[in-house]
Amino acid sequence: MSDKEMENIISRNLKKIIRDYQITQNELAKIAGVSESAAGKWILGKSTPRMGAIQKIADYFNLPKSYILNEEALPKNLIEFSPATIKIPILGEIACGDPITAEENLIGYRYESPDNLPSGKLMYLQAKGDSMEPTIPNGSYVLIREQPEVENGEIAAVLVNGDTEATLKRVKRQGDTIFLMPDNPKHEAYIITDNNPARIIGKAIRFTQDL
Repeated sequence: MSDKEMENIISRNLKKIIRDYQITQNELAKIAGVSESAAGKWILGKSTPRMGAIQKIADYFNLPKSYILNEEALPKNLIEFSPATIKIPILGEIACGDPITAEENLIGYRYESPDNLPSGKLMYLQAKGDSMEPTIPNGSYVLIREQPEVENGEIAAVLVNGDTEATLKRVKRQGDTIFLMPDNPKHEAYIITDNNPARIIGKAIRFTQDL
């Protein structure tokens, strides 16, 4: 197979990914870890991505590399039974005053089958650190359903530090006092006061990890 034939195959398969997963060229570039112009050349069939970039794209969408590299991306019977997917934003650093899921606050997207999702407005938050271990491992992606309150003892995504940092903690109430409790006893509780305000943005539903 010539280089030009390979460029055309990869171009068609990347266009299919963009169409099926409803992403932009810029989002594809971020997933692959390259510039938007580099991704644009792949899509136009003017160059081919390195294997590392192909692997990143395949891993992100949970696809085999052959989906990008081969003329027949997947057998037709698999395409027919492939469920539709929903794009769920991944929350990153939060800009003051912006809506939580504003583009400026997002670091990417994950794609899920609607059959496995709860109702409501959803987002992902990546756990950082070990404060919620062993319940939620460091680095895992936690599915959050946006809601302003949770039941006593449930895990929530909470905004702290002047609404600029999202953290995962277990919400405990004792009288009029609200505690944000870590599951790891090595960490201390965060007590919500006028001097230490916090705001619940959603309930933690489940977590997933990438291998």
